[in-house]
Amino acid sequence: MSEKAIKITRFSLIANVFLAIVKWVVGYFGNSYALIADAIESTSDIFASLMVLIGIKYASRPADENHPYGHGKAEPLITFLIVGFLITSATVITYQSIQNIRTPHESPKAYTLVVLAIIIILKEGFYRLVEKKSRETNSSVLKADAWHHRSDAITSLAALVGVAIALFGGEAYATADDWAALLAAAIILYNSYLIFRPALGEIMDEHLYEDLVDDIRKISKQVDGVIDTEKCHIRKTGFSYYVDLHAIVSAEITVKAGHDIAHQLKDKLKEELPQLANILIHIEPDEE
Repeated sequence: MSEKAIKITRFSLIANVFLAIVKWVVGYFGNSYALIADAIESTSDIFASLMVLIGIKYASRPADENHPYGHGKAEPLITFLIVGFLITSATVITYQSIQNIRTPHESPKAYTLVVLAIIIILKEGFYRLVEKKSRETNSSVLKADAWHHRSDAITSLAALVGVAIALFGGEAYATADDWAALLAAAIILYNSYLIFRPALGEIMDEHLYEDLVDDIRKISKQVDGVIDTEKCHIRKTGFSYYVDLHAIVSAEITVKAGHDIAHQLKDKLKEELPQLANILIHIEPDEE
């Protein structure tokens, strides 16, 4: 899982470096402040992708004496740093956009529209690819990186609209490019919240995995001797999940039989749900 995540993050890093350079150059020579704002966001993406790479490598380290549950909690911590990069980018873009709105300047060049259209297509493609890998690896930090690409596509779209209005509307609409950058900053802030919220839930061990709980209960009932399940608590660490499960068995069986059922249940769950790193099973007697 971690190797797949590292591979896609390296790809994401290279793509961000290339696109940031293109945006800075075209934005500067094409006189598009919205594209320069977009370049600022892409530059923050580079640092974010580096943090993702570091976070994934650290989170995938095996458990040790000081970290019996592994190092997976590094993932949401890195996600918080990525959110910090996004908020910083939005703040810089907002400040620069307001300055540009208050200062008369030339309209952007027409060729910036073509560049922006290509960037939007590429960034949306990157988002879909990285988001797919985040689901395959259960990685919250990869999901954050995917949303970085999506927010970049959105800011580029806002820039495209602003540049188009500035070009076709004439001098009276020259600041449309800057207003588009301001809108992009607001979108980045909203995306920051979307990324931050699940990462906070993960680090606080919030109950967010109802579908996985349903799968665990269904599979448990397939094991001979398991009458039903009671409590089922799940917490995510890195790419894996840790489960505390209460299984109900007959009150008439021996302790040894209950112990064997617990092992069979654990093996069955790990076979059916390989994303489960560890399962702690508590045997409950059937009160009826």
